[in-house]
Amino acid sequence: MLAENQFLIQLTDAGDGKHPPCCVGTGPFQLAQGLPLSLVANENYWGGRPFVDKVEIVTHRSVRDQWLDLSVGRADLVEVPAEELRQAQQQHLTVVSSPPVTLLALAVSDSSLLSNPNLRSAIALAVDRSALSNVIFQKQGEVTASMLPGALTGYSFLFPTDRDLNKAHEVRGGLNTPPLTLAAENNPIMQLAAQRLALNLHEAGFNVQVANAATVLHKDLALLQLTLASSQPQAALESMLRSVGVVTPVVENTPAGLYKTEREFLGTHTLIPLLYLPRAFAISGRVRDLRLSPDGSPILAGVSLEDAQ
Repeated sequence: MLAENQFLIQLTDAGDGKHPPCCVGTGPFQLAQGLPLSLVANENYWGGRPFVDKVEIVTHRSVRDQWLDLSVGRADLVEVPAEELRQAQQQHLTVVSSPPVTLLALAVSDSSLLSNPNLRSAIALAVDRSALSNVIFQKQGEVTASMLPGALTGYSFLFPTDRDLNKAHEVRGGLNTPPLTLAAENNPIMQLAAQRLALNLHEAGFNVQVANAATVLHKDLALLQLTLASSQPQAALESMLRSVGVVTPVVENTPAGLYKTEREFLGTHTLIPLLYLPRAFAISGRVRDLRLSPDGSPILAGVSLEDAQ
């Protein structure tokens, strides 16, 4: 837990007691300026000085603009969303991709309109994971009904992923709800995925309206992206549970214990795992030795540039 970003401690004083202009840390890079965001190599980094002298981070650029920057030499590292991986390969971009590390999941409120567990169970049965994977995310990643990927635990196949619309109608038992609000991040792919889920639930007898998560005050359902924070199953599961408001520690660190914890939590149907997606980045021809961390973020400390002086 202490190694997670939420527990980082920002030092306000340098070793000599003086107040530096920017925050001080012990990582491979230190903040040089806030906006535009610029990082410089930490000469005193405990792991050895990075090869790269400076990193400039340009924000609020669309994927299309990032790829254009890469093609004309204005960028060395750009994002490749999972749904764009196939297109990046067709354009012969040099792509570095992680295993599936981002869980796409549907959070379901257990209060108000959806306090009845049968309604939540019907929602879980009605979602069509295969359609999301095949149509929207271009068959990237893996369909899942488990919080942790199969490669990490070996038991994810025990959670059924198939849609059962007939069972959803049976479990719902004719119960009706007023219109439900499904909140999703305001970007095209998340909104499209939310619309697909709303259609699934409409076929099961639910009336679902999709809304922008940043503007809606009340949400009965929410489409989330949860990051796999660790390559250790127990730590990864605890971190994921905390991210959805569950603070109970995972006591038994065995496959059977982890499975039991997942099964009991997912049995409430307050979180419905859908897909595990990879993280990927395209790099320029001069970038060497880029690796990705367990959560799929780029590790810049070991990167070198071929034509650097």
